[in-house]
Amino acid sequence: MNITGWRTYLVTQSNRSAGRDTEAVVEAALAGGVDAVQLREKGASDARRYEVGKRLRELTADAGVPLIVNDRVDIAAAIDADGVHLGQSDLPVAVARDRLGDDAIVGRSTSTVEQAEAAAAAGADYLGVGAVYGTRTKDVPDAKDGIGTERVGEIARAVDLPVIGIGGIDADNAGAVAAAGAAGVAVVSAITAAEDPEAATAALREAVTR
Repeated sequence: MNITGWRTYLVTQSNRSAGRDTEAVVEAALAGGVDAVQLREKGASDARRYEVGKRLRELTADAGVPLIVNDRVDIAAAIDADGVHLGQSDLPVAVARDRLGDDAIVGRSTSTVEQAEAAAAAGADYLGVGAVYGTRTKDVPDAKDGIGTERVGEIARAVDLPVIGIGGIDADNAGAVAAAGAAGVAVVSAITAAEDPEAATAALREAVTR
């Protein structure tokens, strides 16, 4: 799996999808060229996340795009996802890999060089770094909110792993995140809440590539 080629990474969240269901947003993002999809759906029941995840697995598999599950190793295994993304307070990387297999993609959220180095040493496949510009999609301590592109660059230089910037990113500022050293960017609202998610995905991808 070529994670270094992940320019655009959609993180799903139905309550930020302008009244559309998650499947419709993902279909549009896939048409727009999204490189990876993460099933997040914070606040949804386990049953709901499982059902949505099964449908997203079908869509992403048909498109040849990896499906990652936020936090939940059990749901990732249940829907045969390609991997899991873990926060700092989630299971250790090694435990997730043991549960999902050696071929699983395991990402880790980081906001400091120290966290990034620890994740790399633990065997993470990529890092989600942020919140770069601040975020409104989750509660983040002030020290981790709006860390800026300079920190993204510091982390990218410190570890030999693909860095995916996340937090407050859109087509207008994604290029600066990539220029700092990120392989790509992960977004929620920039795609899910867009009037045209397909076009928003394509614009984001163009900004990062350029």
